[in-house]
Amino acid sequence: MKAAIYHQFQGSVDIMQVPDPVCPSDGVVLKVGATGLCRSDWHGWMGHDADIVLPHVPGHELAGTIVEVGRQVARYRVGQRVTLPFVCSCGGCPQCASGNHQVCDHQFQPGFTAWGSFAEYVAIERADLNLVELPGEIGFETAASMGCRFITSFRAVVDQGKVQPGQWVAVHGCGGVGLSAIMIAAASGANVVAVDIDDEKLELAKQLGASAVINNCSQNPEAAIMDVTGGGAHISLDALGSKETFFSSVNSLRKRGKHIQVGLMLADQALPVVPMSRVIAWELEIIGSHGMQAFRYAEMLEMIKAGKLQPEKLIRRTVTLEEGAAGLVSMNEFRSNGITVINRFK
Repeated sequence: MKAAIYHQFQGSVDIMQVPDPVCPSDGVVLKVGATGLCRSDWHGWMGHDADIVLPHVPGHELAGTIVEVGRQVARYRVGQRVTLPFVCSCGGCPQCASGNHQVCDHQFQPGFTAWGSFAEYVAIERADLNLVELPGEIGFETAASMGCRFITSFRAVVDQGKVQPGQWVAVHGCGGVGLSAIMIAAASGANVVAVDIDDEKLELAKQLGASAVINNCSQNPEAAIMDVTGGGAHISLDALGSKETFFSSVNSLRKRGKHIQVGLMLADQALPVVPMSRVIAWELEIIGSHGMQAFRYAEMLEMIKAGKLQPEKLIRRTVTLEEGAAGLVSMNEFRSNGITVINRFK
C-alpha cells in the first residue's frame, strides 16, 4: 500500500510503498476514506510523543470502510463505514470500568502507538469496543473532520464544562480545536467569545457562532473578556496549548468558573505558570479534556444529523496524501484556517 512515513523525528515525510497491515484477531483493517491533518501529528513528528517507534506512519483522525475482520470481532462486518476515537480503549482497566475509555490505562492509538491513517489501509485493534458506524448522511470527510479535535471539544464543552444555555464561553485559539468548540458551545445555547491573533480566523469564528471576537494583538484578552461577559466567562478553553493562552484562559473566568485545557501542552510549553491565588480565592476549576469515548458519539451524531452541528464547515481544504505529508511538517506555522483533510490516496 501507499503510505506517508518518516524514519527520523523532524526528518522528511516520504511517500512509499509499505506492506499492507495485518488484521488483528480482535480488530479490523480499514480502507481509509479520509483522514485529518492535525497538530497532534506534528507533535508526533517533532518527537514529543514517547509512544512513537520509528519508522512511523502518522494519522489518527480517520474514517473508512471495513475490508477485513478479525475472528474475535462480533459487531462489525466487511463493507461497513466507520470512524473511531483516537484513544481506543481496552475495556478491562479501572478507567474503562468507570466509563472513562478516553483515559484507558492500556490505550491503542492509531498514529501514535501503532501506524496510522496516512495510508491506503490501517489496522484497528479492539474493534467491538471502539468503532462507530457512520450514518449514511455523514461522509468520510466530515467524519475525519470530527477526528480528535471535534470530539475532544465536544467532550470539553458538553461533558467536562457542562455548558448551559445563556452561559459565557471563552475560547482561546481559533484553530481546528477552537473553531470546533465555538460551534459546539454556540449550538448548546452559550454566548461565545473567540480569541486569536488572526482577523481571518476571528471572522470564521463569527460565522460559526461566536458572539464576540477579540484580537489579542490589539486588546488585552483578559480585560476584554471581563468587559464583554460582565464579569468573566463561566467556561474558558485553551484550545491552542501555550503558557500564554493557558494563563489568559484561567484569568478570564468569573468566580467559580471552569478552565478546560484542550490544547496539548508539550515540550517547552509543558509547565505553565498557574495563578493559584486566583484559583483558590475564586474557587476556580482547572479541568483536562482528552478525547471522547466511542459510546458518547451517539449524541453528537444525532446533533449532526439534525443540522445543529455542521463539522464539515470547518473543512477548508481537501488534499492528496502527498500534499498532506508536505503540510504536516509546516503545521506549526499556522498558515491555514480550519481543518485540512486528506481524501485522495492514489
